[in-house]
Amino acid sequence: MTVRGEFVRQQSIMREWITADGSSGYPAAKGRYHLYVSYACPWAHRTIIMRKLKGLEDVISVSAAHPVRTEDIWIFNEEYPDEVNNFTSMKEPYLITDPEYPKRCTVPVLWDKESGKILSNESADIIRMFNSEFGALGAEPFDYYPEKLRDSIDAINSKIYQHLNNGVYRSGFAQSQQAYTEASTKVFETLDELEYILSKNRYLTGEQLTEADWRLFPTLVRFDSVYYLHFKCNKKRLVDYPNLWPYARELYQTPGIAETVKLDQIKLSYYKNHPSVDPTGIVPLGPDIDFSEPHGRN
Repeated sequence: MTVRGEFVRQQSIMREWITADGSSGYPAAKGRYHLYVSYACPWAHRTIIMRKLKGLEDVISVSAAHPVRTEDIWIFNEEYPDEVNNFTSMKEPYLITDPEYPKRCTVPVLWDKESGKILSNESADIIRMFNSEFGALGAEPFDYYPEKLRDSIDAINSKIYQHLNNGVYRSGFAQSQQAYTEASTKVFETLDELEYILSKNRYLTGEQLTEADWRLFPTLVRFDSVYYLHFKCNKKRLVDYPNLWPYARELYQTPGIAETVKLDQIKLSYYKNHPSVDPTGIVPLGPDIDFSEPHGRN
């Protein structure tokens, strides 16, 4: 937090890079790397989605933490096991990698089984590696970061990250009226801009699905169930947008994506893990929202 009551997200500091040719010292290889996630976390959700889209399930193994943290730490137990390292919490891989690690132990994490350490805890880097460096090992060669669209993708990623992906948190964790008002206003200005873009284009950068769409989707899929109520982003719901709502349903209905969306875990995690926002920890029953409803965008 700043003196103005603003939420400030910590920056990722573990950012090694896997390369297809091994020039980084970490070659893309089947079975070498392990992904630690929570299905509740939108940043981890990005990596789960890209692993699915690129057909890397048999290439990169995964462990999912319990949706409710213990003392602000993601944990593993009998219901949510870590079958690779038998870690009991996300604190362990961080301290193995850096015994002096000074920050929160977040997900996602990309673990190198060979060197026994974390390579990356930055979701944006992890999805880029999954898309480009593991291409020959996955079942799907489609490029979600094509060279001709990279400037457009980077530009819209930057705006969406600042004002929407992270903006909902800046709204929800604000500790002053001014900080909340500024953050929430930017959330809806950005949604309105995306609504306009999608009135002209099928996807964010044109007629092709890209990384930008998949970085936006985890925020949209959580919006009405969590951010609208829990984070006070309640000017409008996702279902109130005539273009964003069917767009979100189309992404959800992409083969394999629905199974990455676990709204029960998402709601449980947000409403239980943020006592400063909701001290009761009561998980709401609603809303009733059907992402499988035909999207009509064909």
